[in-house]
Amino acid sequence: MSTVDIIAAHYAASDRGDLAGMLAPLGPKTTWTEAAGFPYAGTYTGPDEVEEKVFAAIADDWDGYRFVLGELADAGDTVIGIGTYEGTHRKTGRSFTARVAHVWKFDGGELVSFEQIVDSVPVANAAEDR
Repeated sequence: MSTVDIIAAHYAASDRGDLAGMLAPLGPKTTWTEAAGFPYAGTYTGPDEVEEKVFAAIADDWDGYRFVLGELADAGDTVIGIGTYEGTHRKTGRSFTARVAHVWKFDGGELVSFEQIVDSVPVANAAEDR
């Protein structure tokens, strides 16, 4: 399976709400970086930490949170997913949309890192308790 096929399968799993499928490409040493300013900012390692610190936190805080893929760019050992996040914060009731890019890096066919680049302001504003 090519690198772009692996990431396409991740996004297809996301569309189905299949967390195990979303985490399938991650190995125990894969780093996952959520952007500074994003509510779950930080770098996490391995599927268990990503599940707890990112996906479980999102599930707790948001209704209808999803990533809508607009373009998937294949650059060999780097794959870039470009799209939009959207959701409604459970506590504030405010919704948002935000543009985002995901940069996936492979080495020898293994996923070594994920980096999120996102317009964090709309997300933070929706989550902000005013």
